[in-house]
Amino acid sequence: MSSNPVKGIGKIIFSSSLGTLIEWYDFYIFGMLAKTISIQFFPEGNNTAALLSTLAIFAAGFLVRPFGALVFGRLGDLIGRKYTFLLTLILMGGSTFLIGLVPGYKAIGIAAPLLVLFLRLIQGLALGGEYGGAATYVAEHAPKGKRGYYTSWIQTTATLGLFVALGIIMLVKTNMSDAAFNAQWGGWRYPFWISILLVGVSIYIRLKMHESPLFVALKKEGTTSTNPIKESFGHKANFKMVLLALFGAVMGQGVIWYTGQFYAQSFLENTVKLDFIQNREILLWAIGLATPFFLFFGWLSDKVGRKWIMLTGMLLGVVFYRPIFNTFLKQTNAKEWKNQAIRMAKPNVTSTLFKIDTISNADPLLNVKIEHSKTYWELHDGRKFSITSADTVPMNQFKSLIKVDTNPVYADKYLSSVLKWKFISLVWIMIIFVTMAYGPIAAFLVELFPTKIRYTSMSLPYHIGNGVFGGLVPFIATLLATAFTKDPLVGLWYPISVAALCFIIGALYLSNKIDNDVND
Repeated sequence: MSSNPVKGIGKIIFSSSLGTLIEWYDFYIFGMLAKTISIQFFPEGNNTAALLSTLAIFAAGFLVRPFGALVFGRLGDLIGRKYTFLLTLILMGGSTFLIGLVPGYKAIGIAAPLLVLFLRLIQGLALGGEYGGAATYVAEHAPKGKRGYYTSWIQTTATLGLFVALGIIMLVKTNMSDAAFNAQWGGWRYPFWISILLVGVSIYIRLKMHESPLFVALKKEGTTSTNPIKESFGHKANFKMVLLALFGAVMGQGVIWYTGQFYAQSFLENTVKLDFIQNREILLWAIGLATPFFLFFGWLSDKVGRKWIMLTGMLLGVVFYRPIFNTFLKQTNAKEWKNQAIRMAKPNVTSTLFKIDTISNADPLLNVKIEHSKTYWELHDGRKFSITSADTVPMNQFKSLIKVDTNPVYADKYLSSVLKWKFISLVWIMIIFVTMAYGPIAAFLVELFPTKIRYTSMSLPYHIGNGVFGGLVPFIATLLATAFTKDPLVGLWYPISVAALCFIIGALYLSNKIDNDVND
């Protein structure tokens, strides 16, 4: 390590965090582009089946993460932290880049989705080994009394990886036409190709890193584990700690993370039906403003303990998820907007502008702003009505052309500035819950297990709790909402139930004591 501890730990955090952020970026761009990918890698004719198949491939990456935790956790405890998570970075970056090179279904048929599935499984395996290595590496370098704060930098990387993925996709999409972006070799592939540049920089930096001093000491003493998997899960006392970590902390943290960020975006896009760009903009602002709180709660956990900060984040999610998501629905209810327009009685009601994909029931006092991406309305009878971009048109002028429907469906809603910032604030609040549950958890897991089997022992519960329980939130919540259509919020009962159960187990059985000595 450097002779200057502060400078040395800064380099360690930067090197570890950059690589981990890039791995999360690689992992999430697939989900962010699921709709486009479904068009490219599956046959035409059934868009719903293609999208579900793509989401299944996306989910496969989550389900395989625990196996990656076992494989690379074992390597990390046998050969060291540095080289193991250097390997995971190479595998993740290479598979992401190759996804961007796979020809579409029209070119190579069924081989296209099979190749993508194979590469997605490699992504999941690599991510299963990355996090445990990075968190363990930083924690084993951190001085006493600051382990929560220093490891919280690693905790920012998942959310920042999502932020970078969203930002790059939006940057590419807003600088080309929809046709150019969605073409077989179009702009949607650029975020995958960019990955190889980011990974190259991180590999260069990580090659200059030194091994964890605690692991080096174990090797010199000849006390490294000969069978980390057996020692982690074959010994009753340690296996008990693995189960406690999973059911008392990580599964609750996992559903909080994915509800506050992934499912929030999915709900706003598919249930609320917000404009694509504005939906991503809301999430980007909320993530950017909330991310510093990962560091705050990591720092605070060094002062007051990890347990109650994490459990409070889970409890807040249990209490506030339904009210927050219900607000999203109420504030974007088309009927409520119409009533507001009538009360305001203005010719152009800018606070209630939105785009319409399905025009079904015209209100004479409701004005509709046609955004630049829409050059015509397609009516129920198949006719197309051209309109000048960005014109604001009283709906009653076109009432005679529209098939009247008593249950109109509005899509691509476009929020006013005031309402947009209200939504940003609500998503920000949910991400604050994420920072509380997730910020201290790396230090908590590191302190729970002995050095010689730490990589393996902490990686498995983390990737089951975060990857399986958490990663399946969007799928299970959407499935519940599809099955029980009368309640659009029914999907929230899954994360609420898991977080509530985890809160109870954690409150009863977790210790709030900080283990300052991890050299064991």
